[in-house]
Amino acid sequence: MLKKKSFKGILMLSMVAVLVFAAACGNSANGGNNGSANTGSTNNAATNAPADETVKLAGEVKVDGSSTVFPLTEAAAEEFNKEHPDVRVPVGVSGTGGGFKQFCAGEIAIADASRPIKEEEAAACKTAGIEYTELSVAFDGLSVVVSKDNDFIDHLTVEELNKIFVTGSTVKTWKDVRDTFPAEPIVMFSPGADSGTYDYFNEAILEKAGIRNDKAISFSEDDNALVQGVAGSKYGIGYFGFAYFEENQDKLKVVPVDGGSGAITPSHDTIKDGTYAPLSRPLFIYANNKELERPEVKEFVKFYINNIGTFANEVGYVALPDEQYATEAAKIQ
Repeated sequence: MLKKKSFKGILMLSMVAVLVFAAACGNSANGGNNGSANTGSTNNAATNAPADETVKLAGEVKVDGSSTVFPLTEAAAEEFNKEHPDVRVPVGVSGTGGGFKQFCAGEIAIADASRPIKEEEAAACKTAGIEYTELSVAFDGLSVVVSKDNDFIDHLTVEELNKIFVTGSTVKTWKDVRDTFPAEPIVMFSPGADSGTYDYFNEAILEKAGIRNDKAISFSEDDNALVQGVAGSKYGIGYFGFAYFEENQDKLKVVPVDGGSGAITPSHDTIKDGTYAPLSRPLFIYANNKELERPEVKEFVKFYINNIGTFANEVGYVALPDEQYATEAAKIQ
């Protein structure tokens, strides 16, 4: 049986504990009124979470569009998922044009694009009430390629490329392009009409005249299919993003292009300094501003811009200067 003095001591300790608990509860309740709420904050004052504890994100961030930009976005999605395993980031490859159709219909949060948005696409977004932010992510050098087995091409001029691919072309054999080439039928491979790469090639090489569409040419929105087509034909020729050439150097040969200043081979240096002309180009993503209000979308886009320079070098593209990434990041703060 406890003595009276011991009982009083225990009672006093209990009262102190209750007062401390009440004070803590009061401070917690008052803490929710200090400053405005921020769902993207990594320091949740309402629950007294540690400052370095990241917010747990969940949901889905849908992306579609350019097959050229796909390797960049796929790399960003995979790394982002390691930090936020409850966020799904499915990435489609319907081509830049196909991506913008979905984007302006409100079906996806982000569009991958290997060219800037066209006036008619921007008008479609405006009609649908979709506002967006354009973000530059990397440089690419659109690469003209032939099979490793091709032993006669050392370079091509812009004029020769135009002669091969332009709509209405009567070129059938390589000899029709240059007298020193063999009289063998040319087999052409091109991205489809929904591709931003198709649009860029049409503008830079064909002066917007359009690409031929006959039995000599095959189209695909899948760059890997183009790789296989060119690699499997000694007399084939095609074009796509630099990353797809770098990934398949064992079976493809890149063709130096003479745009008027001598034949230039695409490389990280010639793409970055613009000497690989006229086929050096910027790559983009477009983010739906309304979707950016969702924490998982905003965090993914921030992660993308903050890390894409590293991913660009890893997958075969060329990173932007650091100061430009800072400018892009400021657009989404």
